[in-house]
Amino acid sequence: MKISGARTSKEIKLINEKKEKLKSFLREKGLKSTRQRDVIASEFLKTGEHVTAEELYREISKKYNDIGFTTVYRTLKLLNKSGLATERVFADHLTRYEPLSADDHHDHLICMKCGSITEFEDLKIERLQERVAEEFSFLSVSHKMEIYGYCNKCKDNA
Repeated sequence: MKISGARTSKEIKLINEKKEKLKSFLREKGLKSTRQRDVIASEFLKTGEHVTAEELYREISKKYNDIGFTTVYRTLKLLNKSGLATERVFADHLTRYEPLSADDHHDHLICMKCGSITEFEDLKIERLQERVAEEFSFLSVSHKMEIYGYCNKCKDNA
């Protein structure tokens, strides 16, 4: 997991908006907004990728020795409940979290050898899924597509 350094002003603004949404969610639930939660949310939102609680904890503990694993885990759960993250469990059975916007939807290609996860969006696939649901008079609320196989780097040795 890499937490990238330089951010554009647009990215910083978006991260700050999401942190404010978390603070509002915490207030609504009668929970405290703490420095530790703020740090965890910031670091998580900066990742921009799928991360386990353990991976995020390892990165955070390099800079902040007063933040424990349980706090990271619970904050990720709060981010999920607030709509700022989504939990994903792929074939390796590890729970990963990914930053999510309300209007963000994408699908995943998962390499069964190296574990890389590639996100993709395809409007044709989305429309086809909507058409199938409509054809069966099915009210679709959400969906996810995960395609398992081998990435370009691993496919020759599969």
